[in-house]
Amino acid sequence: MEFNVKKLASDAGVFFSRAMQFTEEKLGQAEKTELDAHFENLLARADCTKNWTEKILRQTEVLLQPNPSARVEEFLYEKLDRKVPSRVTNGELLAQYMTEAANDFGPGTPYGKTLIKVGETQRRLGAAEREFIHSASINFLTPLRNFLEGDWRTISKERRILQNRRLDLDACKARLKKAKAAEAKAAAVPDFQETRPRNYVLSASASALWSDEVEKAEHELRLTQTEFDRQAEVTRLLLEGISSTHVNHLRCLHEFVESQTNYYAQCYQFMLDLQKQLGSSKGEIFSGTFVGNADSTSPAPSSPAVAAATLPAVPTIPVVPTIVGVPNTVAEGVLNPNEVKPPASGTRKARVLYDYEAADSTELALLADEMITVYSLPGMDPDWLIGERGNQKGKVPVTYLELLS
Repeated sequence: MEFNVKKLASDAGVFFSRAMQFTEEKLGQAEKTELDAHFENLLARADCTKNWTEKILRQTEVLLQPNPSARVEEFLYEKLDRKVPSRVTNGELLAQYMTEAANDFGPGTPYGKTLIKVGETQRRLGAAEREFIHSASINFLTPLRNFLEGDWRTISKERRILQNRRLDLDACKARLKKAKAAEAKAAAVPDFQETRPRNYVLSASASALWSDEVEKAEHELRLTQTEFDRQAEVTRLLLEGISSTHVNHLRCLHEFVESQTNYYAQCYQFMLDLQKQLGSSKGEIFSGTFVGNADSTSPAPSSPAVAAATLPAVPTIPVVPTIVGVPNTVAEGVLNPNEVKPPASGTRKARVLYDYEAADSTELALLADEMITVYSLPGMDPDWLIGERGNQKGKVPVTYLELLS
């Protein structure tokens, strides 16, 4: 590479001149060209947009990926222009553990069956989370990042150039002011030894020499003023483009909200389906558990009297093993709603929060926002109540109700 000494010296001189002008302005010893109020407002608006965009971008990244190590890894992959490897979500990992645990415990056991159902729902939640993160990254994070790494860098570059042009302009104004002052002084009191520049011949008139300096300074001022005006217009156009940036970010924000709404709606539906599955099978699971415990831990009855006390029977209902002290009309799986009588006191009104489809004839189907009468019976599962609506009655899950006083 060819080394240009003249260019290096010229650049050094310009840099020194700008540094002197900047220092004198800070010390209050030099005048500064002020930009108009509209231009200053555009600058303040641009700075505000940049600062808040950075904060929103960083916090959205935290929301989508709370793990700081994973965020650093993704950042490095992006800077190296490599594809970010697929990462298992927490929900998918939990689903994997639950499925493996169900296989070890026995997929046919009540606990194993429930683990499989919950694990499948967690897998679906993890897949929905992955889709949401991907959509938010493309539709929201990428436009914000493109603004900071593209448009804002261009604006910052042009603002630095404008700052340099302003320093050059003010330096030229200062030189012209000094030249005019020296010209006036030379015209009033000619003194060749003190007022003439060293590069001029001794016989030249000091007044004429400073006149040439004034003309030269005025020419430089006109050039720098033209460059400053041109750069100010370029910078102004870029700053006015911030309005378009806001419109673009607004559209991206709407897309982010839509993606987030779809994600939470999917999660709600998945959990609602899981709740219905667990609610419909809860009676069967707990009934099987009680029967298994009775068979494995309770000793065989030694007399008909003990057997009758342990396994009570109702004439019109099949005999089913149950917990001691709990009537068969309340035991899970053998409840006959027609035989259930409400207590003399303790009934309450309840508002239905969600639709519920009855799993069998012992349950009562529900419609959202309807009012029903509910009450509990001794020995019932605390997650269930008896509900009545007109002549219809049956078990209803507590989680679907808002109990009223």
